[in-house]
Amino acid sequence: MARNIQSLERAAAMLRLLGGGERRLGLSDIASSLGLAKGTAHGILRTLQQEGFVEQDDASGRYQLGAELLRLGTTYLDVHELRARALVWTDDLARSSGESVYLGVLHQQGVLIVHHVFRPDDSRQVLEIGAMQPLHCTALGKVLSAYDPVAHSEALEAERKAFTDRTVCEAESFEHLLDITRARGYAADVEETWEGVASVAAPIHDRRRMPVGAVGITGAVERLCKDGELRPELIAAVRDCARAVSRDLGAGRF
Repeated sequence: MARNIQSLERAAAMLRLLGGGERRLGLSDIASSLGLAKGTAHGILRTLQQEGFVEQDDASGRYQLGAELLRLGTTYLDVHELRARALVWTDDLARSSGESVYLGVLHQQGVLIVHHVFRPDDSRQVLEIGAMQPLHCTALGKVLSAYDPVAHSEALEAERKAFTDRTVCEAESFEHLLDITRARGYAADVEETWEGVASVAAPIHDRRRMPVGAVGITGAVERLCKDGELRPELIAAVRDCARAVSRDLGAGRF
């Protein structure tokens, strides 16, 4: 009978530990939980970090699971049903809007793109699953910050970088934007993150009516906006998509 490789067993145990209760764990916690010397644990963590399976928070030094795990499969997402339930509705949204559709979730003080439907034309596009977007200026990020208390806290704690001259960085103004987002049920980003690009996004809720993600469309300002405002039919389409996915997750009618 072939012997198991100890280093791989330890790495797997470390990933399971980081995937459990606490969102982030320090080196000492990980080492003591797995019965490892700190040097051994640090070596494994460093390797996992280099491969993208583990990420380290710059401020606290604590570790958490990395986005690269998404590239190996959709098991985690399917367990939580979000991506599986959203597939049909996001395809429909791309067809009806004519724009790229993104599904995002909160991850390490940002938005992790977990599903991306290409704009339905012949233009060259790059798949952005696994990409990260900021919380404070993107439509997906503002929706998560408005509805998810954890995202809200992380958006306030993080550095709110100015990407364009339209980016809102000051805390009080940012809170005002979140109030507007909650009042109207969607978030907008018109050249706040990228020049010439606009987005609109709406929240997705689960059966407990808890926010579990956001869905939105992104495209050129001249296509998404009319007279300086987002086109209402596109806003309605995004909100309808979010409500449909939420219903499939058991949230009922919103």
